[in-house]
Amino acid sequence: MKDKSLVIVESPTKAKTIGKILGDNFKVVSSMGHVIDLPKKDLGVDVEKGFEPEYTVIQGRQKVMTSLKKEGKDKDTIYIATDPDREGEAIGWQIRERIFKGKKVLRVVFHEITPQAVSGAFKSPREFDPKMVEAQAGRRILDRLVGYFLSPLLWKKIARGLSAGRVQSVALRLITDREREIQKFIAHEYWEIEAKLCKAEEKDAEPFSAKLEKIEDKKAQIQNKEEAEALAADIRGQEFKVLEVKAGEKKRSAEAPFITSTLQQEAFNKLKFNATKTMIVAQQLYEGIDIGKSSPVGLITYMRTDSPRAAPEAIEELRGHIRHAFGKEYLPDAPNVYKVKKLAQEAHEAIRPTFVSYDPANLKGFLSPEQYKLYELIYNRFIASQMAPARYLSTSVDIAAGKYRFGASGSKLIFEGFMKVYNRNNDDKEKNVIPALEKDELLKLASLTPSQHFTKPPARYSDSSLVKALEEEGIGRPSTYAPIIQTLIQRDYARRIKGYFQPTELGFKVCDLLLEYFPRIMDLKFTALMEEELDEIEEGRLNRLKVLEEFYAPFKASLDFAQANIKKEVVTTSEVCDKCGLPMVVKWGRRGKFLSCSGYPKCKNSKSITSGVKCPEAGCGGELIERRSKRGFFYGCSNFPKCRFTSRNLPQEKSEE
Repeated sequence: MKDKSLVIVESPTKAKTIGKILGDNFKVVSSMGHVIDLPKKDLGVDVEKGFEPEYTVIQGRQKVMTSLKKEGKDKDTIYIATDPDREGEAIGWQIRERIFKGKKVLRVVFHEITPQAVSGAFKSPREFDPKMVEAQAGRRILDRLVGYFLSPLLWKKIARGLSAGRVQSVALRLITDREREIQKFIAHEYWEIEAKLCKAEEKDAEPFSAKLEKIEDKKAQIQNKEEAEALAADIRGQEFKVLEVKAGEKKRSAEAPFITSTLQQEAFNKLKFNATKTMIVAQQLYEGIDIGKSSPVGLITYMRTDSPRAAPEAIEELRGHIRHAFGKEYLPDAPNVYKVKKLAQEAHEAIRPTFVSYDPANLKGFLSPEQYKLYELIYNRFIASQMAPARYLSTSVDIAAGKYRFGASGSKLIFEGFMKVYNRNNDDKEKNVIPALEKDELLKLASLTPSQHFTKPPARYSDSSLVKALEEEGIGRPSTYAPIIQTLIQRDYARRIKGYFQPTELGFKVCDLLLEYFPRIMDLKFTALMEEELDEIEEGRLNRLKVLEEFYAPFKASLDFAQANIKKEVVTTSEVCDKCGLPMVVKWGRRGKFLSCSGYPKCKNSKSITSGVKCPEAGCGGELIERRSKRGFFYGCSNFPKCRFTSRNLPQEKSEE
């Protein structure tokens, strides 16, 4: 009997799905992700010898290495079928170089785990792409240089155990800059006046809204209640007359199928999934779900992509589905085409269902609630992406009331188009429907309402808006958005409060230190340029060594200056050590701020900093202290373990909500 060919993938779930597709002639095993990487505790990069990486086996992965070697010992051909991106290429390359050098090792790439895609990929395997491997190595080395050298500076200035990163430090800057804008913001009062108007000759006519825009041809600016009420009183005595009517048809086109960033944004906006949760659930849908068939089925294409392109055969299948399910009026004459960003990996596809015939409603019983919600979102967005535009009758009206000018605009949906399947904003089908009006027509005033408003500060970033900002600034790539956010949360540089990011005191300190000593690293445009250069290594337009050399020289100069000038920050308090009498100082640790004796290490006395809020347990007398667990931050009583009171919020915060 012929020996089975060996196939190596990253995850056990993916191995199970692919194994059942390929059948008995293939043995499919998992590498459990990366098995080779830069060492955890050393730099692992020879700066003097062309930034050569010094890879080593990841701690705890030696057994996996031994197992892979054993599995491949008697195999003539070994296939590496890791993910179709830089990371997957690098994982496979390192396995080949470390375990199977000298053997016939081929690379197999597919963007969806379906029988057709997988079988097709194995019929046309390729060699490894050295440019992709170079690009991933360049990114990894660059990140290691920044993290390895910056982290000790944070230890020296703030606290041991802190760390900094090339991309997440810039993301932290976005969050802290926004928070400072909010802190500096001063709200200003302003008033608006809204008229409800209807046709004079019609009884029981539905009124439409118009807003005061001008007074004697100058923009209406109303500062206070007295002014608003005086104007309203004068306006009520005026005759309302139509000055001009503009009407016409407008189209709203469907949006592109999801790419990684837009999926993360929309999953937050519609489902309240954070970026990490979105990617975890998407990976499950990609790697294979048991839907009662003979083998698990990959329900979506690869979820780390920046290309909105869909395969021609997928579009052809979809157009047939639209014609059959909705009618030819919902199908454009030619397929909708979406713009691809510069340097997007065009070989990738958008995130789409692998089969249009797998309707979410029919799969509901096989999917978890989270899987169903995300699959439905991806499915409907893809269907809509190839449907006809929605059409509206759009109307705008200028109205005179003496010296006052009111404006009204509205729209009426006349054809749903793609919105029959996917409506991003559920309330935008019709807005302020305006009846047929003519120039000089008199209108009846149904009501006139002055309303108070205040200017609002910019909103804090959410998972959705932060990913959007990172993408727009050119910072990070599809595979990095969720890890960037996760790292900021884990390091306690920012906290997700009611879905929005707030920088912590520690986050501000880290950001300010890096801005002071490493302005280039914290510069958004510089970081975006580095991302582009790393992409261009993959395109073969730039040399990895050249990119690293140009980065390292100025970075080393900033590093030397910082090491010579940074001094430990000491914050002395009025509190005295109850063991030796010396002043207590504020220090930072893994669990946040605490008080430590200034006589350390001779005196190792330390204590938590309380919130100053009394424990609500009757007769306790303790105070609430912020603590950290694997689930996040909470408040516990200073008398623990005698008192076990805990709360996610301080009691006064509860009463304010």
